[in-house]
Amino acid sequence: MNNGIGGSTASEELKKLTNMTADIQPISAEEYQQRIAKAQQIMQQNNIAATYINAGTNLYYFTGTRWYASERMVGAIIPASGEIVYIAPHFEISTLEQFMIIKGQVSSWHEHVSPYQTFALTLAAMDITTGNVAIDESTAFFIANGIKNAAPQLNLIDAKAVTAGCRMRKTATEIALLQRAKDMTLEVHKAAARILHEGITTKEVEAFINEAHKRVGAPAGSYFCIVLFGEDSAYPHGVATPKSLELNDVVLIDTGCQLEGYNSDITRTYVYGTASTRQTQVWNNEKEAQRLAFEAAELGQPCENTDKAARDYLASVGFGPDYNIPGLPHRTGHGIGLDIHEWPYLVLNDKTPLAIGMCFSNEPMICIPGEFGIRHEDHFYMTENGPKWFTEPAHSIDDPFGYNA
Repeated sequence: MNNGIGGSTASEELKKLTNMTADIQPISAEEYQQRIAKAQQIMQQNNIAATYINAGTNLYYFTGTRWYASERMVGAIIPASGEIVYIAPHFEISTLEQFMIIKGQVSSWHEHVSPYQTFALTLAAMDITTGNVAIDESTAFFIANGIKNAAPQLNLIDAKAVTAGCRMRKTATEIALLQRAKDMTLEVHKAAARILHEGITTKEVEAFINEAHKRVGAPAGSYFCIVLFGEDSAYPHGVATPKSLELNDVVLIDTGCQLEGYNSDITRTYVYGTASTRQTQVWNNEKEAQRLAFEAAELGQPCENTDKAARDYLASVGFGPDYNIPGLPHRTGHGIGLDIHEWPYLVLNDKTPLAIGMCFSNEPMICIPGEFGIRHEDHFYMTENGPKWFTEPAHSIDDPFGYNA
């Protein structure tokens, strides 16, 4: 095969891959400070006295502090004005301080003391005893409930206006990190296509993709990986017992990695062997749906327009309508950044106006149970001139990577 599908081995392809991250610039301390300042501006505009940011991607976004959520409360309080204060168990202070990019005082408690009472006392020390306190929307219920019981005089509200308000629109540095992560995954896709052969298992391909991501500069390998052959490709997130590859099967590979916490997420679908007329027709329908969704992404227009454009086209060629299958059973796309799925979304009823710096997947999948599925997934970001692809869409079913274009 001369279209980049099959014909090589895993060892040969791994030897060709090299680290693609040598010139990457991480987020600077100055940019973290700018994020906090923007959050405080939003809080002042929305009469929010303070925002609690829990361990996870929101804490990392605002402070550069990598810490994962657990049964122990760890996070930061961003007041509407003034310096942030971290909150953590006393025995974790020395470790937490090593992870901080933005340094700050730590309010702590010993294991027998209520962290929620400590939280309330910390706010009181900031002269915040009443008013609106926003809680990071990813915070576990037990923490939010603990705060509510410890400080009933506070009005706890959703912090989405602050978190999403800051994170939805990416800076040039963020877009550069997303671009490189996607470039890395696209090279991995090309390598993975070349190792295919009859009888290969999905586990073998997944293992190769994980190692290939490490070779191109993602230390943790694949952030996720879905490999599906034949009829299995009709199920967006896979099947319990995936089949091995046979000649003329549809191949669907959806994978990504993380670079400085920023995600790639690309799907390529093609045929191992010779594509049938039916496979080719549906593949082209999917490509057109993806193109129309992209073209519908106009600054100032609601996110839902992109989903409607793809869904209306698919209905016009006999799929759906709406979420019915055969057709598109899920949204057309999702925002992406430090979380692989984040606001806003390309879905009906998301009225968020498209704005410069927003980044999205574009993946209006066609699912045909009993036959196969086709998903083209590439990402784009909004510029002053409209949408721009991070990676160009697949070329054709016979030449998905455009080697013969």
